[in-house]
Amino acid sequence: MFPWRVSETELEKEEAMPKNKCLVQAAVELTRAASGDTHHFSSVASIPISFFYVSAVLFLALPNPSHSSSSAPTPHPPFCSNTYMVSTLKRIGKMLCEKLQGSKNQSQFAEKINEVSCQRCVFGLLDANFFHDKQIEEIDKGVSEFNIPIITANRKLVASENGGLHYPSPLVFNADWHHHRPVYSENKRFNYPSISGRQRPESEEDIAFMSVLELGELIKTKQITSQELTRIFLRRLKKYNPILESVITYTDELAHKQAKEADELLSQGVYLGPLHGIPYGLKDIIAVPEYKTTWGSRSFKNQFIDQEAWVYKRLKSAGAVLVAKLVSGSLAYDDIWFGGRTRNPWNIEEFSTGSSAGPAASTSAGMVPFAIGSETAGSITYPAARCGVTALRPTFGTVGRTGVMSISESLDKLGPFCRSASDCAVVLDAIRGRDPDDLSSKDSSLDDPFQVDITKLIVGYLDDAEMEVVDVLASKGAKMVPFKLNYTVDSVQGILNFTMDVDMLAHFDEWQRSGQDNVYEAQEQWPTELRRARIIPAVDYIQAQRARGRLIKEIRESLTVDAFIGNATDWEKVCLGNLVGLPVIVVPTGFTNIPDPPPSGTRRRTTVSTGIYAPPNRDHIALALAMAYQEVTNHHEQRPPINDLGPNDKIPNPPNAIYPARVLRR
Repeated sequence: MFPWRVSETELEKEEAMPKNKCLVQAAVELTRAASGDTHHFSSVASIPISFFYVSAVLFLALPNPSHSSSSAPTPHPPFCSNTYMVSTLKRIGKMLCEKLQGSKNQSQFAEKINEVSCQRCVFGLLDANFFHDKQIEEIDKGVSEFNIPIITANRKLVASENGGLHYPSPLVFNADWHHHRPVYSENKRFNYPSISGRQRPESEEDIAFMSVLELGELIKTKQITSQELTRIFLRRLKKYNPILESVITYTDELAHKQAKEADELLSQGVYLGPLHGIPYGLKDIIAVPEYKTTWGSRSFKNQFIDQEAWVYKRLKSAGAVLVAKLVSGSLAYDDIWFGGRTRNPWNIEEFSTGSSAGPAASTSAGMVPFAIGSETAGSITYPAARCGVTALRPTFGTVGRTGVMSISESLDKLGPFCRSASDCAVVLDAIRGRDPDDLSSKDSSLDDPFQVDITKLIVGYLDDAEMEVVDVLASKGAKMVPFKLNYTVDSVQGILNFTMDVDMLAHFDEWQRSGQDNVYEAQEQWPTELRRARIIPAVDYIQAQRARGRLIKEIRESLTVDAFIGNATDWEKVCLGNLVGLPVIVVPTGFTNIPDPPPSGTRRRTTVSTGIYAPPNRDHIALALAMAYQEVTNHHEQRPPINDLGPNDKIPNPPNAIYPARVLRR
């Protein structure tokens, strides 16, 4: 807590205090009053915080004598001189030390109003006096346990020398006034492998689990129409959504319209490519006109955004058919949303994790051939690994984000969830490139992943790599070597949280100020993090960015291989990869038994996955290695049981197993 606790008597005195006293005078009277027995200390850890804020208030309240003007100076009381200010600060410091020693036996500490009175004053100075008492106590605890250690670590890393000569922030201002002039310029397209002679399966189930390239061949050869394919996937979405809770909005009318247009174009001899007529889903932070864009939040569940997101435009121009807006965790945090919590098709007793829960679960269950999700800090990698699908987190800036809810402009990325790495390459090819309204997007310089010769690559593997992947790639001719990422930055996770939380709060300032965070679906998630972010000093936010710049430099120097294999859901690597901008593709590598399976057996499984990482703008290398692995394995082709658990496996409702939301700050 902040160091002072004020008795009711003192509060009455403060209410009677003349309103025209300057802040320093009020602070001085508070200091003088503290010589009695009515002001006490509450915790050692919070003293530096309160002293910092009180000191800052005193400095801000005082005029600077060196700033003169031609007009007559405004008279100030004599105690507002700099000399008096210094002596006042000394008395405050002395009072803090004296009261620290005499506070142990004071019983007044438990009085609620005394616990938060000074904290509320500080929040008022930050124009943030809208938190209730319990929230202020939680923020104070979070500052001591979380903010201060990160601030201290980052200052040690980058702020020990003056002048800013080292470790510049990666958040660089772009002074080019012509950034709106360029229009989308076609990147050189990939050369997709030919899939000839593919025949249409008899069952809808088999059709639903075909790859994008296979479905594209059926449409191109007119073995199936887009309208028929769209009806198949809409039926599956409506059949399994009550079990998985992975869909927010069905876009039936739009889907039938787009499918009809795709079929008409094909009848006229116009084929737009492998996504022509292919159904898909979008995470519901991506705007589509005439349909709700809820961001997964009860605060915005009736929101319409009359805008076509850039990624939606790209897919529409490729001929793809939107069949559903899929679940985003509330405000893109984990798998809890205003309508429930999305489940894992491989084990419906557990949840999908990560805010791209809907895209992962729906793709895994064969409810869509592919989907677009997003990641700021694990929202592609976590649900892809949990639900056993192949998914790509591309290099930052590869896919434009106009029309997409923003958490952090320097971290947010869009990427595909698919059945295979080759499908990820096809979808990425359609959506990559410069978005004229997203300043971070760029013309993609990726090489063709279908043309990469992996025998010329040096691929590292970390201690936590799945060795089957290492062995398969070695057998395919890649040079596999043990590898370790070397860096000295020890606050990687804290840097990501500072960056993400402060940026997010800037985008949802009014949401917090108006108290809408009080009805958020999971109070331990955004509400807790963003309340704590409210008092991160601007200086220390920039120091975190400088520490991020140091991390980028060290990883760049450490990355002596063309790619590396490692765990895709290790939190340190998730934070590091997003801060540095490393692309990673998550690939399924097998299955294990679920914990505590029923004695008579079950079809439920725990998926095993790994990540193939590459340097920034080398996504094609990660894709090529993943495709090489999947050429000789079939883990990615397996189908989850969803609710077909076996004759003797009954999941109670509610489930016995409780899977709490992943808390990003840990």
